[in-house]
Amino acid sequence: MDLFEYQGKQYFARYDIPVSPGGVAYTVDEAVTVAASAGYPVVIKAQVQVGGRGKAGGIKLAENADEVRLHATNIIGMDIKGHVVKRVWVEHASDIAEEYYASFTLDRAAKKHLLMLSAQGGVEIEVVAESNPEAIVLHHIDPVDGLTLDQARAVATEAKINPIAIEGAADMLVKLYGCFTRGDCDLAEINPLILRPDGGVHALDAKVSLDNNAAFRHPEWDEYRATEELDDREQLARSHDLQYIGLDGTVGIIANGAGLAMSTLDVVNQVGGSAANFLDIGGGANADMMAAALEVINFDQNVKSIFINIFGGITRGEEVAKGIVEALGRVDLRAPIVIRLDGTNAELGREILANAGIPESTLISMPTMLEAARAAVAIANASTTENGN
Repeated sequence: MDLFEYQGKQYFARYDIPVSPGGVAYTVDEAVTVAASAGYPVVIKAQVQVGGRGKAGGIKLAENADEVRLHATNIIGMDIKGHVVKRVWVEHASDIAEEYYASFTLDRAAKKHLLMLSAQGGVEIEVVAESNPEAIVLHHIDPVDGLTLDQARAVATEAKINPIAIEGAADMLVKLYGCFTRGDCDLAEINPLILRPDGGVHALDAKVSLDNNAAFRHPEWDEYRATEELDDREQLARSHDLQYIGLDGTVGIIANGAGLAMSTLDVVNQVGGSAANFLDIGGGANADMMAAALEVINFDQNVKSIFINIFGGITRGEEVAKGIVEALGRVDLRAPIVIRLDGTNAELGREILANAGIPESTLISMPTMLEAARAAVAIANASTTENGN
């Protein structure tokens, strides 16, 4: 679950990470009130979960109440890359001497936490990685041992952080790591982490993604769910309790298991297609679950084919097949299905599908993931070409 900047800063504050004084405002009058409390000059920042706010005019400096009123009027309701601004964050404007980048995430391959630190902040880290990769220090942390202040100082020194900022940066890193671990984050990022002219270091921005698997430990996260911005597809999936993420492609994806779903997206891309979504039905491939998944996929007008990729372990192939057959009786699909069914009782499952009387124009069975991906992409591409889309 991704937080808005203002929520990320509020989350940081729980772990004593210094941020600029400010508050969130939903109206122009509220923005003026918050600005007076924060102290002029202030920065007014559109709260949307997409980059490019500054270039779109969603971040403005204001020296007085009249300027706050002008900028808040222009920003609230603004459309930034398809995201309508419903609220702004108004904070005291900071004097900036230098800008850095700092983040913590999980390196799954290394099975360790990963600290990324750079003396080049204020721009997208992907840009730095492409133009000057040696400017980014990567430091793995054993979750059992954690991050010490001495280690943080060493990383800051290696990243060529200004010597006068080393202590402040190291302290910030330890606190940010505490937020990342104790706060159950998938990502905790500060860009930029600033050095002020007075030598202080604090977070000028906040990007926080929370690990939904840890939600049972955090009943306070309910307030964040209330502000999540989901498109219509994602809202429908949420109503069916499905693990779904909407994308922009033409091949709808249904798989059992997050890893298999990610691999399916990769294979579709490798054979020249584009996925319309990520959808993990886990071990629940019964008729109700399959019907719900197909309903969500079918809702997306861009979907031209549906790739169902099932590898049965605990999930049995005949149950998957029965679920698909029953689901097809409930959902009037606009796009044909290509299925790859393998694993436990897969042969029985394929036999059930073959004998169900489903026309080949509706369902095609393929023996391997690669062949199924190619078939699904071919169908989607042909449909797109035929319709001129």
